[in-house]
Amino acid sequence: MNTHYRDTRKIDPTRGDTIGDNTPNDKNRVEIGPTQLAFSEWEAAGLVPPDLQKMRRHRWERLTQFINDRDYAGLLVFDPLNIRYATDSTNMQLWNTHNPFRALLICADGYMVMWDYKNSPFLSEFNPLVREQRSGADLFYFDRGDKVDVAADVFSNEVRVLLEEHSSGNKRLAVDKIMLHGLRALEAQGFQIMEGEELTEKCRAVKGPDEILAMRCASHACETAVAEMEKFAREKIPGGGVSEDDIWAVLHAENIRRGGEWIETRLLASGPRTNPWFQECGPRIVQNNEIVSFDTDLIGSYGICVDISRSWWIGDEKPPADMIYAMQHGHEHIMQNMEMLKPGVMIPELSANTHVLDDQYQKQKYGCLMHGVGLCDEWPLVAYPDHAVEGAYDYPLEPGMVLCVETLVSPEGGDFSIKLEDQVLITEDGYENLTKYPFDPALMGEA
Repeated sequence: MNTHYRDTRKIDPTRGDTIGDNTPNDKNRVEIGPTQLAFSEWEAAGLVPPDLQKMRRHRWERLTQFINDRDYAGLLVFDPLNIRYATDSTNMQLWNTHNPFRALLICADGYMVMWDYKNSPFLSEFNPLVREQRSGADLFYFDRGDKVDVAADVFSNEVRVLLEEHSSGNKRLAVDKIMLHGLRALEAQGFQIMEGEELTEKCRAVKGPDEILAMRCASHACETAVAEMEKFAREKIPGGGVSEDDIWAVLHAENIRRGGEWIETRLLASGPRTNPWFQECGPRIVQNNEIVSFDTDLIGSYGICVDISRSWWIGDEKPPADMIYAMQHGHEHIMQNMEMLKPGVMIPELSANTHVLDDQYQKQKYGCLMHGVGLCDEWPLVAYPDHAVEGAYDYPLEPGMVLCVETLVSPEGGDFSIKLEDQVLITEDGYENLTKYPFDPALMGEA
């Protein structure tokens, strides 16, 4: 490639061969990432992007260590989020969740092999930690029909040969999510199949320094997008004709504009549709002087999940007194529970010592007090005392974990729900709330 051609491919030739996150300064790049809009906003906010080369190596080293700590021959993953964690590569992520055509094998010596969509090996070649690209892990019926067992035999044989070369005959193979024919074929090769999700969830739970930088950037981008959604809602709803879908579409658009990727749910509702919670947004026209509640569940910049929730009162009248009380009660709930967070605290202690919601909110309270977050909602889950299962989460919090602390304040038989959630980093001596987005002053009784 000649010098002139390289220069014409630059995003910004004055910045050298790489951009702020240590990826190629190439407008025709293969790997996805934040947009120039996101970088400019982060720079204005004083945020430092991650070094993606260091982040990728950290994740690879951590996975390899977890494999060896458990005396496994390797780890075979099909979950696109586990593949993203290990390689930082993507390929039609949502389609891949229900048509599992990608697979990644990480051997005990760290050798990584990717099986990808036919004719698309280049999608992971940018990462030198992925040593081989192949195809043929598509073991679902739509793609293989009545010969899926033949494809599974071929695939499992490739796995066996690789592990014989890179794991000294160990037959203990961890697997996360695999189609039935694939499981049977691996067992026929003599593998003892181990619990891959246990390994990946605990590995992903503690974030490295560059992952935390990535999450700070992703959080800023998400909150900027939420601000645009709120601005749209407050400007347009009083005039009439604005639907829940119209409001939600702003978050999608602003997420994509900053290099975000997708949103896992459609959890935005208005007025009486907020109760019971978990009704997804639809064509309902939002009325003036109503509540809007939402949960982002957003996969943003760098594939990082930013999972925050807010409730807004939109209108020129004051919210009802019972709604203000519920908002204040929910705010107290998450803030008091946040104060328990520090390294060494056992997860069952968080359940046992939770702030207790009023009786009127108990039946419809949220499914958990807190949960881990990284590339998506992740391990661990902190349950309410009446939902806790003894022995399921007997682990301490560690520095580098990130937890979403949340509440649903939803009176049984009521006509509203308050949804609140902040994303919180466990530090060496306590916690840091990564979420900066304000709580609605009208609902807090301050306006």
